Amino acid sequence: MSSPSLVHVLTPRQRCDLELLLSGAFFPLAGFMDQDTFESVCEQARLPDGSLWPIPITLEIPKTLARKLGLGDTLRLERSDGIPLAHLKVTSVYLPDRQFESYTVYGSTDPAHPGVAQVLSAPPWNVGGPVLPWDGKVLERAASVEFPAEYRTPENLRPALGTGPVLAFQTRNPMHHAHLAITRAALERLGPEARLLLHPAIGPTKPGDIEAAWRMRAYRAILPYYPAGRAILSPLPLAMRMAGPREALWHAIIRRNYGATHFLVGRAHADPGSQIPAQPFYPPYAAQELLARHSQQLGIVPILMPEYAYSPSRQCHMPSSEAHGEPLEELSGTELRRRLAANEEIPDWFSPPEVIHILRLAYRGAEKRGLVIWFTGLSASGKSTLAGLLARELERHETRAITLLDGDVVRRFLSRGLGFSREDRDENIRRIGFVASLVAQHGGIALVAAISPYAGARGEARRLVTEASGTFIEVYVSTPLAICAERDPKGLYARALAGDITNFTGVSDPYEPPDTPEIVLDTSTQIGAEALQVLLSELTRLGVLGGNQ
Repeated sequence: MSSPSLVHVLTPRQRCDLELLLSGAFFPLAGFMDQDTFESVCEQARLPDGSLWPIPITLEIPKTLARKLGLGDTLRLERSDGIPLAHLKVTSVYLPDRQFESYTVYGSTDPAHPGVAQVLSAPPWNVGGPVLPWDGKVLERAASVEFPAEYRTPENLRPALGTGPVLAFQTRNPMHHAHLAITRAALERLGPEARLLLHPAIGPTKPGDIEAAWRMRAYRAILPYYPAGRAILSPLPLAMRMAGPREALWHAIIRRNYGATHFLVGRAHADPGSQIPAQPFYPPYAAQELLARHSQQLGIVPILMPEYAYSPSRQCHMPSSEAHGEPLEELSGTELRRRLAANEEIPDWFSPPEVIHILRLAYRGAEKRGLVIWFTGLSASGKSTLAGLLARELERHETRAITLLDGDVVRRFLSRGLGFSREDRDENIRRIGFVASLVAQHGGIALVAAISPYAGARGEARRLVTEASGTFIEVYVSTPLAICAERDPKGLYARALAGDITNFTGVSDPYEPPDTPEIVLDTSTQIGAEALQVLLSELTRLGVLGGNQ
């Protein structure tokens, strides 16, 4: 058994991965990947024995824990509440190349891609080795409190699927009439004995997606729209990577392990979308093409379906390719969210009324959604002043509670005792990020003003907030070092230059500027009320403010 120091608290994504490792859903994997397996999967989308496997299943850990681990050690894996779930026998502790992982798996190193952002912000080390459950009943106990009642492991689901063809359908979003049309058409291809396994991913997905509990309500509401006995709902605690083609291949392998015989793949499967519509991360049918190339090795038959849209003249959804000039109607996800936020009408052809009712209950527009505005920059750059000015302005109009988290104040209370090593600074930012995520989770606004010099720690704070269903806005206060040192209201730069203060950001310790902040402000050229108006204008453009700023 492990010593008390050899403990790792699982992130939500790692918790999902552990569940699927222990249940057999990730067969033939029996644990988190060692270095050779990790590199083989990244480079070739295969395990070292040649088996198809396109997505790394890794356990990322901080350097402080990696330094303590040796080969043969046992690492205790705990849930966030301290409940032990499993132990891992350490066979590999390694420092992966996150840029290499991003490029090979996602085809990009752009942090605008949510999967890439997650990889690049992960703790630096990986630990690999087989995992075993903590005890014989741990999976059952944990699932009963963590997952919906319909959840079943592969062992429990296979008998319920019967002996005929089983078509698995992956979704991370609520289903609408177009999904109904596509799945019904695919079922018809397989004959009257075929059944649909509605197998939605309920683990962490793309930031901004509707929470899993509300999506489950929508899936339950959609079941009566299928012929009696033809569809079965079983949620999957899968953490989406948004890896497009590779993820489609992975999804098919997982559904094979659950006993499905066929897997439906539509347009833009597991696609993260793009901030620039003309530059998507993946071609719309790249996932289908990759599955077609590997179909003989999958052990499950891919069913490749075209894009569907609504035909007003036929009053049904149909393949867009068969319209032949006939006008078709569609409603984008962006437009749907806008109409929900504005409480505008949703056309009957788009979605069943039961689903729209659930989405109206679930959707939280800008005036209700939790929000974290994170000001980062050098000491004396103007972060705290901007955050304070914004707090006073928001209090005039916002219905959400405003919480101001200043880095110096937090260090005095929440982070008392921490020093200024990289590890302590990261821990300080992790604590601030956790508090901010709680504010966002309960629908409030947290304004954080903290130097937060390291990109990895800021990325971890972003992850905590988005997993709490909040919106994270990074404001880089880019005031040059010379201007900050000239202001020096606390006399810190002078002391640092004199050698009285060590590890001082910008002088004797680095500051890592954000690569893709939502907002950039330089208070040497925009000060006081002017800077505040620029900030408010940018926040309004991003659509995160309610009220009448």
